[in-house]
Amino acid sequence: MKRTVKILSSIVTFLVVLGIPALAFAGDVTTGDPATMKAEGLAENYGLIALGAGLAIGLAALGGGIGQGRAAGSALDGIARNPGAAGQIRGPMILGLALIESLVIYALIIGLLLTLKVGA
Repeated sequence: MKRTVKILSSIVTFLVVLGIPALAFAGDVTTGDPATMKAEGLAENYGLIALGAGLAIGLAALGGGIGQGRAAGSALDGIARNPGAAGQIRGPMILGLALIESLVIYALIIGLLLTLKVGA
């Protein structure tokens, strides 16, 4: 029962995350002044762009936090099992944490770019 609930919740989450960005695309393009078209497109999609920015930052922070927690926990488990290998474990762990954090920073930049696009 628990396994079925986990699988179904994972599928629903996957579909929601994939489905929301598709809503941000404009449905039709009107002819006319490019500045007017840009303003109309932003006015129509303001909420969806803001939602996309919020999801980008929030999901990246959540995933990064979970990933960093698991990486640090696994490293500490390894050090607890073999204290002599602490020096060999610490370096790759810090490199992994830095790479995870860089992905979160990329998501923050994407979220800020979306937000600034809405505000312009």
